[in-house]
Amino acid sequence: MVIVVGSLLAFIASSLKPTIDENKRLEKQQNILYAMGVNENDESSATFVSTDKAPELFKQYVTKQLVIQGEKISEDDQAYLIDVKKQQSNAKAGIERKLPLLIGQKDGKTFYIAPIRGKGLWDAVWAFVSMDENMVVQGAYFDHQGETAGLGANIKERFFMDDFIGENLLNTSGNFVGINISKSNADPLKKDKNDNEVDAIAGATITGDGVAAMIKSELRLYMPYFKTLKQ
Repeated sequence: MVIVVGSLLAFIASSLKPTIDENKRLEKQQNILYAMGVNENDESSATFVSTDKAPELFKQYVTKQLVIQGEKISEDDQAYLIDVKKQQSNAKAGIERKLPLLIGQKDGKTFYIAPIRGKGLWDAVWAFVSMDENMVVQGAYFDHQGETAGLGANIKERFFMDDFIGENLLNTSGNFVGINISKSNADPLKKDKNDNEVDAIAGATITGDGVAAMIKSELRLYMPYFKTLKQ
């Protein structure tokens, strides 16, 4: 019985793999487009473009895909499919990590979108963050594996994600500092975009700290590339 059930499960998993892979591909395209501001948001909710529109819009707006590996930078039209979790594991094992970076064009502006991954309170958190050439955030999409509903899970709500738009990842001296998630943020109207912080989510301190740590550790890795844009 165990052998029969195991064989059936293996067959089902194998049969479903193409569908699962395709869904993951479409979801990544939707995430990247969302971070660029290509979405179907209304006044309050965060809404992706539909899956049937995503491939064509992705092709339209994402003009180049790069893989950064140390000092080597190469183009790869499948860079957005790079498994960030696996690359983090490679780095811990002493294998040079591959950093995917998507470059997009929208309304005459250039966007640089980086997929990043970190740890929340209970499990993984991840994001797609779009920046301009000065590492000023132009948009972001956050998601999570298992944060608490109504608390840490709110990182994927618009009221949190929209706060990052216009925030600087560099300080006024041009050094990378990231963005803190602060309960004592002294800018409730969100006018100061050079303070390197946004409002925390009530009751979600550890999740917020995880998001801030993810932004700081992951996006810092892209700093050398952005320096080349100034040369």
